[in-house]
Formats: sequence, structure tokens, C-alpha cells
Amino acid sequence: MTDTEDSEFGRNILSIFYAFLASLGVAFYFSWSYLYGTWTDIGVYTVSVVLIGFGVIGYLLYSIEE
Repeated sequence: MTDTEDSEFGRNILSIFYAFLASLGVAFYFSWSYLYGTWTDIGVYTVSVVLIGFGVIGYLLYSIEE
């Protein structure tokens, strides 16, 4: 593999990781809210927003072509 292929492979892995992080935040919010019946818990909002925020920002940064 050349350096560009290694770089592209690394960027793809990171963009997949950040997409997974965003989907983990959504899944966490809905699963916690469904299990405990509280859809307006500020702690769940906080964790979900951080996961979704880092996931979306990271995905956008690593999916931009050079």
C-alpha cells in the first residue's frame, strides 16, 4: 500500500468510527428513555448531545476529501 492508500484507509476508518459515535448517542437516548420512561432527563440529554455532537463533527471533518 502506498502512503495515499494508507491515509485514505485511515480516514475511512475514522469516519466510520465517528458515524458509529453519533448513532450510539441516538441509540443511548432512545434506549434510556424507553427503559426508564423519562423523555426529558437533562443528564440523558447531556450525554446524548456530546456523543452526537462529536460524532457529527468528526464525521464531517473526516469525510471531506482533500
